[in-house]
Amino acid sequence: MNEEQNIQEDTESEFEGAPREADAPEGGDRVAELEDELAKTRQEVLYAQAETQNVRRRLEQEKQNASAYAATAFARDMLSVKDNLERALAAIPEELREDERMKGLVAGIEATGRELENVFQRNGITRVEAMGQPLDPNKHQAMIEVPNDEAEPGTVVQEMQAGYMIKDRLLRPALVGVARKG
Repeated sequence: MNEEQNIQEDTESEFEGAPREADAPEGGDRVAELEDELAKTRQEVLYAQAETQNVRRRLEQEKQNASAYAATAFARDMLSVKDNLERALAAIPEELREDERMKGLVAGIEATGRELENVFQRNGITRVEAMGQPLDPNKHQAMIEVPNDEAEPGTVVQEMQAGYMIKDRLLRPALVGVARKG
């Protein structure tokens, strides 16, 4: 409202030197024409100001998104590192875990996995809940249907690969097996 009043006052002061209705050679027609033109110009100025404000808001939102999601490609790459660490731990047989010579190696791999998980957490990267959840095509990618009489059809009963979110966006869908009637 203040900007509108300022524009109106500025515009009125610019036209103070213009001829008045009595002074105008064409009379009232010219004044009405100038008033219409003034109203149109005011409206155009208001539209331009609104558009400028909208552009500013969009740019600010894009800037926030760019900083919030700048690490998306890097995070996707790091997911494969996490997957490989988990596979390495899963591949170590229990008897090797008990071997004194291997305990340091196993502990190191586990510590690396925990640190990677902490880094993910600090950067807003979270694991997608899958097991026991209804299939959500926005977070899960069904790979197979598994005959299962215990779970509701459409429920995730197997997770082949974990899915992850970065803040509120999907980074990678969980690859899952979904229950169907036996």
